[in-house]
Amino acid sequence: MASSSPKTKLVIYIAVAGNLAIAVMKFLAAALTGSSAMLSEGIHSMVDTGNQLLLLLGVNRSHQPADSEHPYGYGKELYFWSLIVAMVLFGVGGGMAIYEGISHIIHPRPLEEPFWAYVILGISMVLEGISWSFALRALLAEKGNHSLWQTLRRSYDPSVLTVLLEDTAALIGLTAAFIGVYLAHHFNNSYFDGAASIVIGITLCVVSIVLIRESKGLLVGEAATPEVVASVTALVLNDPAVIAVNQVLTLVFGPEEVLLNIEAQFVPSLSMIELAETISRLECAIQQNHPRMKRIFIQGASTLSRAAQ
Repeated sequence: MASSSPKTKLVIYIAVAGNLAIAVMKFLAAALTGSSAMLSEGIHSMVDTGNQLLLLLGVNRSHQPADSEHPYGYGKELYFWSLIVAMVLFGVGGGMAIYEGISHIIHPRPLEEPFWAYVILGISMVLEGISWSFALRALLAEKGNHSLWQTLRRSYDPSVLTVLLEDTAALIGLTAAFIGVYLAHHFNNSYFDGAASIVIGITLCVVSIVLIRESKGLLVGEAATPEVVASVTALVLNDPAVIAVNQVLTLVFGPEEVLLNIEAQFVPSLSMIELAETISRLECAIQQNHPRMKRIFIQGASTLSRAAQ
């Protein structure tokens, strides 16, 4: 996934603008038609807008420089706010949509002026599709030779993933709302409208659970992917001064920072100067191939190197 770069911020800005405009239109449609599904979709868009503002807060705070209290920086701020976003989506978005749907089924209200619901649903689909396409393109830019799913799993930045999944849920919700409004209008039965609202709520809950799982893993601390570890191991073993690599430990500290700790066996005849040169050479090679590894610790048998800053 895209890192926390200007491109990532652009994706979030577009999503915020789109969702805010869509929310206003959906609430207007809900007021005109009395549709439960439209009200749920309005709540959904408002929740998405608030969530994306929280993501921007997380992105900005994660870029704070390291200090004495946080020597490894604030990269995990983004993971914290991504977790909050997922929980809000589950509790507020999903919960309120399901509640509204059940309430509408228990106390059905006739659907009025469905024409405006169709118009606003159509406009909303176009705007959500634009936001979704920007998020997808940001992901595909990082795809390389990997599948889209592998790209999602390899990413250290949850912000674009969050926007993409929220927009996907929005498109599913809009489709459910359209079907619910059509069936409620065609059969003159508002139960279909309430059922559509429940479908929207369940969709939001499923998406939020996926986001909670991803954010929790990054917040607790995940290792770099096996492909990255294998690449680093191969780089180290390729140096003539290295006999073996005993252990490679990695820890993701943020979208753009990974801690690397290597335990290696060096040629015994190396002098201290040669050992220092070897370690410096390894650090340069690793950082050139893996620029996210900004802090590297290389430890040999009875010798502990310095850290590369």
